[in-house]
Amino acid sequence: MKKYFLLRIGSALVTVWLMSILVFVSVRLIGDPTHLLLPPEATAQDRQVLREQMGLTKPLPLQYLIYVGNLLQGDVGKSFITGQPAMAVLGPRIMPSILLAGSALLLSLVFGVPGGIAAAQNPRGKAARIGDLLATLGLAAPAFFIALLLIRWLSVDLRWLPTNGYGSFAHLIIPALSLSLYSTAALYKLTQSTMGEILQSDFIRFARIKGISYRSVIFKHALKNASLPILTFSASQFGLLIAGAVSVEVIFGWPGIGGAMVDAISQFDYTVIQAVALVVVLLFVIINLIVDVLYGWLDPRIRLAN
Repeated sequence: MKKYFLLRIGSALVTVWLMSILVFVSVRLIGDPTHLLLPPEATAQDRQVLREQMGLTKPLPLQYLIYVGNLLQGDVGKSFITGQPAMAVLGPRIMPSILLAGSALLLSLVFGVPGGIAAAQNPRGKAARIGDLLATLGLAAPAFFIALLLIRWLSVDLRWLPTNGYGSFAHLIIPALSLSLYSTAALYKLTQSTMGEILQSDFIRFARIKGISYRSVIFKHALKNASLPILTFSASQFGLLIAGAVSVEVIFGWPGIGGAMVDAISQFDYTVIQAVALVVVLLFVIINLIVDVLYGWLDPRIRLAN
């Protein structure tokens, strides 16, 4: 297990390094920030002086080495716009994003997995047909559209929940519901497909012949074998929910990293863009590392193969 864990750590570090290169180069393809930082009447010489002050005139490989050296010291740079450390800008926004994405994923698991299990047991039943229809709608409808519908219904018409803001459980409900719809539909379809295949397998039939109760077959045997793909998908969805919550955060005024990314891109604030991308990448890597370790714990064949 120790060797398996060390291999996963090494793989995670390589992933972070490669992504740091990709993010660093991609951000610099956005454009020249001096056009926003200086007034329109600024001369070419003024822009050149500012580029030198910002370190943008140095060769790209040297800029990257300086960037990595600062990262190793815990310094992700300062915002070009506010002059604050980039992590000071992002720090208060990380937990709201994790809270929103985590709540959306929890809702997806609570509704998607049991729904998929029920549909797999009777795929031609009325409940399964209704579930399939709702799942198709959930996969097709964009989160911002669902958000606007929920605002109109729950906030404007019924006046049950606030339309935007942050700080209470009531503020979380509509954003989390809006963000969770796609993941719920996807988890429903995945669970339905995976459980359907497992329930048709020979070892399930053998378990039933041995007299094991149907409930035990479903939850102790079939669901255990279906847990790995569900776990993998859930982990990837958590990262995608954090990265893809931009529209929902903007609509509801949610103070997450998505809003910070939008502001940074509109202002060509390189350091903040890099910091946001780095935070998202680290969250992805950490989540996948945890899943890899859980894989090795749940299925010894995986760790023994490494």
